[in-house]
Amino acid sequence: MPVDPMLQGLVAGFAVEAQEVVQKVTMDLLELEREGLETDALTKLYVRLGRHLHTLKGSAASLGMQDLSDIAHKLEDALAPLKANPQKMPRPVVDILLHGLDLFLLRAQAHADGRGEALPDPAAALAQLVADAPPPEEAAAMVGPSGGLAAIAAPAPSAEPVSLLDALPESADAGWRVSSWQVTALMREVERLREVRLRVEERGRELERVAVLLAKQGLLAETAEARTALSGTARSLRTDGEETSDIVDALEDGLKAITTRPVRTILDPLQRMVRDLSRQLGKEARLSVVGAEVSLDRRLLEKLQGSLVHLLRNAVDHGLELPADRERAGKHHEGALTLRVEQQGNLLYLEASDDGAGIDVEVVRRLAEQRGVVTAEETARLNENQLRDLIFRSGFSTRADVTDTSGRGVGLDAVRASVEALQGRIEVASTPGQGTRFMLTLPTDLGSSPVLVVRVLEQLVGLPMLAVEATQLARAESLRLGKRRAHLEYQGQLLSVVDLGARLGLRALAPPAEGQPLLIVQSGGKRVALVVDAVVGDRDLVIRPLPSEVRDVPAWQGAATLSRGELLLICRPDWLVTETVQVQVSAQRRALVVDDSLTARALHRAMLEAGGFTVHLAASGARALDRLQSDTYDVVICDLDMEEMDGIQLIAKLRERPETASLPVILVSAHDSSVARERGLKAGADGYLSKRECAAGRLLAEVLDVMSRRGSRA
Repeated sequence: MPVDPMLQGLVAGFAVEAQEVVQKVTMDLLELEREGLETDALTKLYVRLGRHLHTLKGSAASLGMQDLSDIAHKLEDALAPLKANPQKMPRPVVDILLHGLDLFLLRAQAHADGRGEALPDPAAALAQLVADAPPPEEAAAMVGPSGGLAAIAAPAPSAEPVSLLDALPESADAGWRVSSWQVTALMREVERLREVRLRVEERGRELERVAVLLAKQGLLAETAEARTALSGTARSLRTDGEETSDIVDALEDGLKAITTRPVRTILDPLQRMVRDLSRQLGKEARLSVVGAEVSLDRRLLEKLQGSLVHLLRNAVDHGLELPADRERAGKHHEGALTLRVEQQGNLLYLEASDDGAGIDVEVVRRLAEQRGVVTAEETARLNENQLRDLIFRSGFSTRADVTDTSGRGVGLDAVRASVEALQGRIEVASTPGQGTRFMLTLPTDLGSSPVLVVRVLEQLVGLPMLAVEATQLARAESLRLGKRRAHLEYQGQLLSVVDLGARLGLRALAPPAEGQPLLIVQSGGKRVALVVDAVVGDRDLVIRPLPSEVRDVPAWQGAATLSRGELLLICRPDWLVTETVQVQVSAQRRALVVDDSLTARALHRAMLEAGGFTVHLAASGARALDRLQSDTYDVVICDLDMEEMDGIQLIAKLRERPETASLPVILVSAHDSSVARERGLKAGADGYLSKRECAAGRLLAEVLDVMSRRGSRA
């Protein structure tokens, strides 16, 4: 029966509401087929399910959609016997109910699109869907004597699961329609207003300092009127700044509400996908999600959805073993999949992991060679991590045959391309027999973030406030000092003590002094006690990505502007908590960078300064020789290909001079061939790096290694 045209607008709204309700019902059904639920929990789930189905039935009937009301009614009938005697729901029953929900949503969307008249009778549609279903008496026996399932049954096991991610288009929003660039432009204006507010606060502090300065001049009577006026203006300015701050916060919160949504909106539907795919492959899997309430830009979520679907399908298909194989290996028959979401400042961390068989690098090597992804000569030069990364190469697959889920050679390379298109990166870690983890790191660019500003020596550094768990002062009784490192007793654990100054290469490694500030920094489940010289305070700052030339430097995730216009680099918490050998260094090390490319000079300078070097630049070999006449350096980083005098020629001249004969020199080149590398080292270079290796952050480690070998002040 067609819907009354006067109600068509309400039908569109009902379709949106139905999607939300059906998603809740789906999550409850997936929970009901789990093992180990207590009776109270089962009762609550069944009551909630019944309430949701009753809502769908009543709302559909009130809008004249009797077909939808009938389907919801049959689903209620199917649920009634189990609701009366709460128990774990048999999987075939879950199949039947999920299939009925799919039918309900597809028909609801058709009504919303004005295609209700063309829909077949619901009984006929149900009959078509259950052509291969078990006999009615078997279906009835699944839930008891009422037999409400006879008309709704599960799809054939071999059928491809219905994907509501693809089948249901987004319903039209009845609100205002604006383009994404208009919202982004408005957000930029809010960011400008926030920066103005910071400057207003700074002006207020300057006025207060002037009033104090006048009071110190000893001319109290002569300056009384001026000091009173200044103090009054400073107070008014402070009040105006606070009000401006409230307005900016309200504007930003409103924009975020419009432009963001919780990650769970794309993660919850994946529960159904994992369940259906596992059944199709004869496996068992459970997906757990941590951090689903983090809110992100809607556009970013839409672009990430495909990658997450692919990673989870890949984990079920390739990672998890069959239940019998898992039990023989001493594992639970049900595989564990985990999605972890964490945001720190302007960086988003996504981790997809499984407890399956892991990645066998020797199998990856063999298949990559067989499929022509790489040659045997190339794989011979790769370490274990590089071999594992071959799974991201185009055309790589571990499947010998083509199935519905894999074997077509279009796989993780598409995921990596999608992540890199978002200016992010993806990494993989795996332990044979224990499982695999994929780690995605992506920049987010929407609004301000709370940042804790700290000082190391004279350098200000920012830390995302979400990564700072606590602050305290170093006390001898809570520190455990070893020969090579220190630990802090914190909440019953021993945390590694990391000196931020030494980690950045600004000073030699030393234990924290009594009363020195310690920050408990966490990232990805790891925690360290970070030593700083002073805590300046917290700020709400807009964190911008670094320029592409230095974006891969591992220590920094972005930069922000302080109230006076100073640039503040924001440190990456995951880099801080990563285990590393802290080298004792001197802050007086000097490096000379020789390159005719302005971009290359900026890149190398940023990396070396982050490592504590004083860096001088030269745009040519001749300028470098002039520099070396008057200055001394601990290392020279030189481009191989330069006009007038290339790197080989510069090395020859350096080796001719007694004062520079033993000076460490590292050649950098766009050429990554073994011929070019051999030519450079034969000419007297101490090290050779490709531009790609430099962009990946290898320069500082190579410099320290070369200086150590040469016996320099490393």
